Amino acid sequence: MIRVGINGMGRIGRAIFRIIDLFEDIEVVAINDVNPEIANLVYLIKYDSFYGRFKYNIKHDDKFIYFNGGNKIKVFNEKKIGDVDWTSVRCDAVIEASGVQSNLMQLNTLINEVVKKVVVTYSPDEISDVILIGANENQYNPEQQHVISSSICDVVAFAPVYKLINDNFGVKSGFLKTLHPWLSYQNLLDGPSYSWNNPGKLYHHYVLGRASTASIIPKPTTAITAANKIFPGILEKMRCYSFRIPTPVVGAADITFQLSSKIRINDLMGAINNFIQMQRWPILHLNSEPLVSVDFIGTDYSAVIDNRWIEIINGDLLNLTLWYDNEWGYSRRVVDVLRHAMNLEPKKIINEEFTLS
Repeated sequence: MIRVGINGMGRIGRAIFRIIDLFEDIEVVAINDVNPEIANLVYLIKYDSFYGRFKYNIKHDDKFIYFNGGNKIKVFNEKKIGDVDWTSVRCDAVIEASGVQSNLMQLNTLINEVVKKVVVTYSPDEISDVILIGANENQYNPEQQHVISSSICDVVAFAPVYKLINDNFGVKSGFLKTLHPWLSYQNLLDGPSYSWNNPGKLYHHYVLGRASTASIIPKPTTAITAANKIFPGILEKMRCYSFRIPTPVVGAADITFQLSSKIRINDLMGAINNFIQMQRWPILHLNSEPLVSVDFIGTDYSAVIDNRWIEIINGDLLNLTLWYDNEWGYSRRVVDVLRHAMNLEPKKIINEEFTLS
């Protein structure tokens, strides 16, 4: 049984908590969050507006959370990840899910005889070791890579598709546009946009301060820059930008690839289906039903390729549409990265309630 600590119980931290509970060989034994009210942490774990009620009855006292017939989780309330005594609860690994950049400088100090791995749920420049399931997990070096980034949700969705297309047909150039749900640091009404990862600072992208539920908001995105850590040289071939959309969860991506060779639709579908049949994790899925974004809430897949919107022009211009749950699907890959780093066997679909046909 792998014992895990979670630092930061925001949207991603809570999704990771629920996903870990679905496995029998990994458990959460410690939580650290700046929220001083343990009762509020428990409330947010129990009830979720998009993923429903947590299946277990949860209780708490002033130091511990109890659930599932006796599971005991120590709760810390430190602002800095380095101030948490992870070894006191014998954490084998820690997931840094706070998003706060100042925590990055302390991550290497966490590695010791007890804490063996740290997984970071974003893609900071300070951490070059990015492991992404479906793209470069075979490059993981357990002897050298101990602080690992699981990148960002857009890259988790994009990277396996890029690898699939590039490996089979070659990508000369391309463009990525993402449709990303609003995030918690955005405003309900117009005002300054405060940074989450650098508390107290303002974003210079003023549009992020506009009312998140009222407009489609264009903004830059670091998706291709982050992907460059996995695919060196992609910055020379692809560009990207993003729209923040007035929905709370599930993203989409529109991707155009200029291919190195001419292909037919049968070539493409054969490559996609072969990848899907060979995958050891729930990475890619192919959908042909007339679904909308809410239908993908809770899917375990990194990305669902929408078969209805695949287009090939002149044999070498390919356009694809992806759907992905930017919270649940991304968090599932974070857990898979941790399991891979701790030498646990891959698992296929586990969240049966949200399994796509």
